[in-house]
Amino acid sequence: MPQIEFLLLGVAILLLLAVLASKASGSLGLPALLLFLLMGMLAGSEGLVGIYFDYPWVAQLIGTIALAYILFSGGLETQWDVVRPVLWPAISLSTLGVALTAVSVGLFAILVLNWSPLEGVLLGAIISSTDAAAVFTILRARATRLTGKLEQLLELESGSNDPMAVFLTIGLTRLLAEPSTPFLSLIPMFLIQFAVGGALGWLMGKGGAWLLNNIRLKEHGLYSVLTTALVVLIYGATTSLGGNGFLAVYLAGIVMGNTPFVHRRSLTRYHEGLSWLLQIAMFLVLGLQVFPSQLVGLVLTGLLLAAFLMFVARPLSVAVALLHSPFSLREKVMVAWVGLRGAAPIVLATFPLLAGLEKANHIFNLIFFVVLVSVLLQGTTLPLVGRLLKVNNIGYQVEGRSLAEDFFEKYQGDLKEFGITLESPARARRIVDIDLPSNVLLVLIKRGEVIIIPRGDVVLEVGDRVLAASDSAGLEKLKSVL
Repeated sequence: MPQIEFLLLGVAILLLLAVLASKASGSLGLPALLLFLLMGMLAGSEGLVGIYFDYPWVAQLIGTIALAYILFSGGLETQWDVVRPVLWPAISLSTLGVALTAVSVGLFAILVLNWSPLEGVLLGAIISSTDAAAVFTILRARATRLTGKLEQLLELESGSNDPMAVFLTIGLTRLLAEPSTPFLSLIPMFLIQFAVGGALGWLMGKGGAWLLNNIRLKEHGLYSVLTTALVVLIYGATTSLGGNGFLAVYLAGIVMGNTPFVHRRSLTRYHEGLSWLLQIAMFLVLGLQVFPSQLVGLVLTGLLLAAFLMFVARPLSVAVALLHSPFSLREKVMVAWVGLRGAAPIVLATFPLLAGLEKANHIFNLIFFVVLVSVLLQGTTLPLVGRLLKVNNIGYQVEGRSLAEDFFEKYQGDLKEFGITLESPARARRIVDIDLPSNVLLVLIKRGEVIIIPRGDVVLEVGDRVLAASDSAGLEKLKSVL
């Protein structure tokens, strides 16, 4: 066993390299997940570092936790009013589209690879979900965005198609591991998973927002601890009751993200950072889990499967799922090409490994290879395909930092809260009559449960809590004024 200081040093170096790789991915035109996976492979037992790692259970655990937090963070940032117009097309893609992809790839595996029907459809189920996070990383890095409702459609699909893929993978793995299990048992399993997952996701999302608004913690840092625990609670409780945990956490994130709650901005930023950390950890671990020498013999099969998935299965599923949608042919072609595979299929490929299925190792390596091809080919050509199909928003400009970030960096500013007491010089005075330092801005006033905009005619009262922005010197001067 390596000494703990060397282990920690290695983890720190990998995380720093991952951050630098994420920065470089935009200029290279490669999705960050591809670089993370390659880093994991280079650090693995057959790579330059030589870290031996063959623990599918650990890889699945880390992957499951990471996906739960990534979906919750994505839900928090989803604006319901924006995605509501594409709700039904997105649901069609994430259910019917996923099922059609699984069946199409299953037929390919049966007819071309000579697999059994259940094994073929299992392969299709594992590879059926997409990874839109990588898509948006590339598009935004290249200063291009998609026109119309395409981005909203892809955003909602990416968050809602994992539950269907998880259900199919678990159900088909069970049928293969326990041949006596009747096929029709998947129907009640499907109904229970989605009914329980949807109901608990909505209820616990509402409950989470209510808890944040009413618990009144004195230490602001504890709110991030609370929401961290909520995600695990939602996933664990839902899964324990037979529901789909991924659906529950994503739906809970959407419900909470569209409900006012305290410290919303800071908590959203916190979960964005946490999801990035877990995403990096997940890809590194999945890269460690694969043995590159085992991929060599799968090159031809993997290329055939990747080509069928990209040029037949995904376009077919999109065409059927969006048959009655208002999207144009060019937009549907773009949606089909955005069928980028990512972490979810690799995590799902660990389920057959843990179940001890005969082709489990072969399936894992094949899925990993197809994901690499998909990310490398589709990921690098998305901006080009968007331009050829004329679905790029040419007038879009990449947003810079917020004004708040510019203010705090330039002036080394901060936000600080002040209370108005009986001894306060500003008590019972209008704001306009107070000799405020020139570099101080009063942001808001809280009086009981009422938020007041600090206009000049507002009279400060005992018990008011005033939030001010300035640099350290200005905030220090403000003490003597308020």
